[in-house]
Amino acid sequence: MRPSVLVVEDEPALSTLLRYNLEKEGFDVSEAHDGEEALLQLKEAKPDAVLLDWMLPQISGLELCRQIRRAPAWRDLPVIILTARGEEGDRVRGLDSGADDYVVKPFSTSELIARLRAVIRRARPSTAAEVLRFSDLALDLSAHRVTRGGEALHLGPTEFRLLRFLLERPGRVFSREQLLDGVWGRDAEVELRTVDVHIRRLRKAINIGGRPDIIRTVRAAGYSLDGIGA
Repeated sequence: MRPSVLVVEDEPALSTLLRYNLEKEGFDVSEAHDGEEALLQLKEAKPDAVLLDWMLPQISGLELCRQIRRAPAWRDLPVIILTARGEEGDRVRGLDSGADDYVVKPFSTSELIARLRAVIRRARPSTAAEVLRFSDLALDLSAHRVTRGGEALHLGPTEFRLLRFLLERPGRVFSREQLLDGVWGRDAEVELRTVDVHIRRLRKAINIGGRPDIIRTVRAAGYSLDGIGA
C-alpha cells in the first residue's frame, strides 16, 4: 500500500512541486491550503504523515500542530514542519509544538523525502518493509544485515545507509549532490568526492566473488542501482 501524505502549504508553486516529487516517489498526496481545510481533511481521512508549513492563513502551522497533538485520534500522526525560519529558537518552538521533524526552506527534496520515510517508519514500523530486495541482494532492516545470494556481506555504517537509499529507489539515477543530501544530510560538511569513495567501498562489498556489478555509473550524472553494470 502506498503511504499517504497531507501537504498543508499555501504557496501553490511549492505545493505543486511537493506533490510532483512525492507522487514520483510512490506517495499518495492530498493538499490543503490553510489550517481549517487541513483539519477538515484530517477528519475525513487520516494520512500516514503531514507536511505542514509554519506560515499559514487563519491557523498557523504551529497551532495546527498543537491541535493535532491534542486530538487522541491524531496523537501518533507524524508531522514535519516546513519553514523559512532557521534560527535555533524557531526550531525549538517547532519541535515543542509537537512536530516530529523540522525542515528549513529552501530544502533538498531528496532529504525531505528521506526524513518523511523515517518518521513514517518510526510511527508505523509494521507498515515499513522489513527486507529491501534487488536481484539477489537483500537488506534486512530489523536485523541490520545484508546478504547476496544468501551469503552474508560486511558493510560499514555509511555503506549500509547508502545501499539502503539506493534499494528504496532502484533504477533511479542520483547525482552526487542528491546522494550527499539523502545519505549524509543536507547540513553535513562532506565533499562530493566522498560519495565516490563510499560507492567504491560499497561495490567492493556487494560484488564479492566476482558477482555482477548492480551499481551503474552514469557519466556526468551520478549513480543508479539497476543491474546494468558500471
